[in-house]
Amino acid sequence: MPHTQKDCSKHALVSVVVPVYRATRYITTAMDSVLAQTFTDYEIIVVNDGCPETLELELILRRYLGKILYIKQHNKGPGGARNAAIMAARGHFIAFLDADDYWAPNYLTEQMAFFARNPQVDMVYSDALLVGDSPLAGRTFMETTPSNGAADFENLLTGYCTVILSGTVVRRQRLLDIGLFDESLRRAEDYDLWLRLASSKAAIRYHRKVLLFRRELSTALCADRASLFLGEVRVLVKAARQGPLSPGEREKAAMQIEKMKAAIKLEQSKVAFERREFLKAAAALKKANSVYKSWKLRLVLVLLQLSPRLLLQIHKYRSRKAIEAA
Repeated sequence: MPHTQKDCSKHALVSVVVPVYRATRYITTAMDSVLAQTFTDYEIIVVNDGCPETLELELILRRYLGKILYIKQHNKGPGGARNAAIMAARGHFIAFLDADDYWAPNYLTEQMAFFARNPQVDMVYSDALLVGDSPLAGRTFMETTPSNGAADFENLLTGYCTVILSGTVVRRQRLLDIGLFDESLRRAEDYDLWLRLASSKAAIRYHRKVLLFRRELSTALCADRASLFLGEVRVLVKAARQGPLSPGEREKAAMQIEKMKAAIKLEQSKVAFERREFLKAAAALKKANSVYKSWKLRLVLVLLQLSPRLLLQIHKYRSRKAIEAA
């Protein structure tokens, strides 16, 4: 499939970046949500990042010929895919959209209006409605992962503010100034980017309008969450080593690293418990709670050590009730 675009001589204000890898079944919804935007001064760049189902993807994308720039490359990971699109982009702003998410029709109108009202801002992100078959479906992103206070380096570092990638629009030049995504990171590469933007004194803002639909799937395993947390630990270690941190920021980075390591142990405990590896689950949970210091986790640990079968029955009962409530 050739690299094509509607009018290669026209410069759009916004470049919409859509990387695709193992999300072909959702790409039509994502693409149609962009084409349904009430704001029309944009271009769409789709990056096939070594997608295993390339044939199927390209058959779907044929219906969008003349409306997109299509880039096909060997797999470089999400950071490498987005970097390829940013380098090819001609817009002053970059709007990120993952292939399994989709926008409300007024998404770009609202985001660009925010920039018009706040010309000093370099990046803005919105809230999202969580959809899919996850227990979180029906809630908003900021209900489950709040943003509170200024979206500055310290609050991004400590998790008081969490950026949602598909709800983000950022000035392209700012991305070029800090060196784009770190392609050596396969997890939490966006978190690394936000920290570097904030460290460079870029003005990052957010608002609570629900303009994005973020897909959450129940097939996401605890092991995947542990891998994501490990990626965040690597980003934090990188920030502590390379960034110009104050003593206070360095201390907070160290504390956050310990919290993330505890989160990894907690997820490992859940995986071991599901596998009926109760001794391994108890050991991981004990290490996690040495940081959390939670009485609830302490109670679970006692049950896990004294009567794991009872805890298993309680877990099955609560899971069944959660499904019934949904």
